[in-house]
Amino acid sequence: MNNQQRKDILKYLREKKVVTSSEFAKFLGVSWNTSERYLLELALEDKTIRIKKEGVNLWMLKWFTGRWGKLQFS
Repeated sequence: MNNQQRKDILKYLREKKVVTSSEFAKFLGVSWNTSERYLLELALEDKTIRIKKEGVNLWMLKWFTGRWGKLQFS
């Protein structure tokens, strides 16, 4: 993933708040596996978190500013 892709990904996550790997793949125009890899790379950098649900992975920024101020998910 290059720097421009990283910026686009983080901007998309800030706008959408929560996305699935499939939604993300469509946004980037890549396969599900590639989108999952990009999001896992960001998780290793401590920027995103994954919430595993039945049959779907949900992704969000680890830190985001919500309506009630700064919230942290760990």
